[in-house]
Amino acid sequence: MRTLIKQVLAGSEARQAVTVKAWVRTRRDSKAFSFLELNDGSCLGNLQAVVDAGTPGYDQLPQMTTGASVVVEGNLVPSPAAGQKWELRATRVELVGLADASYPLQKKGHTAEFLRTIAHLRPRSNLYGAVFRVRSRLAFAVHQFFQERDFTYVHTPIITASDCEGAGEMFRVTTLKGNIEEKPETDFFGKRAYLTVSGQLEGETFACALSNIYTFGPTFRAENSNTARHAAEFWMIEPEMAFCDLQGDMDLGEEFIKSMAGYALQHCAEDLGLFSKFIDKGLMARLQFVVERPFVRVPYTEAVEILKQSGRTFEFPVEYGQNLQSEHERFLTEEHFKSPTTVFNYPKEIKPFYMRLNADGKTVTAMDVLVPGIGEVIGGAQREERLDQLLENMKFHKLDPKDYWWYVDLRRYGSVPHAGFGLGFERLLMFLTGVPNIRDVIPFARTPGNAEF
Repeated sequence: MRTLIKQVLAGSEARQAVTVKAWVRTRRDSKAFSFLELNDGSCLGNLQAVVDAGTPGYDQLPQMTTGASVVVEGNLVPSPAAGQKWELRATRVELVGLADASYPLQKKGHTAEFLRTIAHLRPRSNLYGAVFRVRSRLAFAVHQFFQERDFTYVHTPIITASDCEGAGEMFRVTTLKGNIEEKPETDFFGKRAYLTVSGQLEGETFACALSNIYTFGPTFRAENSNTARHAAEFWMIEPEMAFCDLQGDMDLGEEFIKSMAGYALQHCAEDLGLFSKFIDKGLMARLQFVVERPFVRVPYTEAVEILKQSGRTFEFPVEYGQNLQSEHERFLTEEHFKSPTTVFNYPKEIKPFYMRLNADGKTVTAMDVLVPGIGEVIGGAQREERLDQLLENMKFHKLDPKDYWWYVDLRRYGSVPHAGFGLGFERLLMFLTGVPNIRDVIPFARTPGNAEF
């Protein structure tokens, strides 16, 4: 029976008949025995196997080079070497798969840029093995968070005819050839269709039936941006709550961020230790900071004044009516408030049509949750539940209500106040790991000019 290295290293006593199936990280040979450093991806740590001359399979050892896959059977015994509790005394070794001399992950430093060119192999490295283990555990934590609070998980469509954000940065889906604009009614879906940028609108329909729901799936944005924070394909977490206002939305968003940071500290400590040593030395302190500190809440107008009066020269000038940039958001959290921060009530001109208009007629019930090191990680709002005002919003944003007839219907049939937010899963992972580039927290990055693997 196979034993994962994670289970071996966590064991409290020696045992016999252990079978490990793994890849060779390094091999060191002596006259009468060899050491194999083994890793199977189940944890950051390696297991050292000691293979004596004469052990069945010993003749294959010269072929057990870095990257080769092997099976090692043996007895788990206390290790005399410093830094490791156990080692495996082999009773049999078997070469499963060769790795020839071209194997690119030899024992040396590799740049993130190089590793992106071998994304099919980079999970075998210490750093990316840790990144994707954390990604897996945090995906579980996301579901756990909402399920424990009686949210219903809803699968929203990947193909849509609705532009949720109104920005037009959507990937067209078509089976037409030639001029695809000539007769969209003859296309596969009988109209123009796109890859979704958000499941929010569809999520609202379920919130208005099931009360509290969340979506968690892939989304797409055709934004020609080559920054460290943008990807064409990414995963979004989008809860929606019926009978909820902006206050309740901010409460949930802040609670969610604290919960995710706390979960990572408790359940991903070994991998976070690697990140804090080699990627971001302030990572652990920052996560603890977010867990322990209460969020500060500040209206957008006040935040703009704070930034203007800060005496700081920002790369992007601060002006009312403009979205805050990452440098502005980080200043608020890291320098001014010295606390995670939620900014709310933004000018209506810079926010989408579905956000609820405030009584001042100038701002909408939008909110952004900001954390140190990253800036915005959550964007949300109370939705406009009033039919007449929603139609006015659509007119203001030059949208045709006929294109959103089903969404408008929600305001005709038992409309209720409701609110929700969107959170990019990769942006959350950047915050929790300290990894500075979104391309390095998703298995196969899709960016302008790149759809490899």
